[in-house]
Amino acid sequence: MKKLTNKEKEIMDLYWQHGPMFVRELLEHYDEPRPHFNTLSTLVRILEKHGFLDHKRYGNTFQYYPLISEAEYGRTSIAGVIKNYFDDSYKKVVSSFVKEEKISIEELKELIKEIENA
Repeated sequence: MKKLTNKEKEIMDLYWQHGPMFVRELLEHYDEPRPHFNTLSTLVRILEKHGFLDHKRYGNTFQYYPLISEAEYGRTSIAGVIKNYFDDSYKKVVSSFVKEEKISIEELKELIKEIENA
């Protein structure tokens, strides 16, 4: 799955929070200075092209809605990072966190207990 740019992620966050919207409704969620309607519309169509959004047609307008949940995107993003930067090894990820003291040995023991009890 394609990694979202910052602007694309910003748009997807709004769709994930508010559900189906027309581009005009999406525009209302931005503070001033708001992006131009055409710019936003182009980004929404790009997101649709990449499989993040789809639309329902209402006359001449389209109401867009997310095809993928925020949680699904998060899982695929994490999996991509692990594949690309840790040779697809979850063990290397955990080892890296331990070495960089991002997770303590106690937290690691608690995690192992949770996994064993699941």
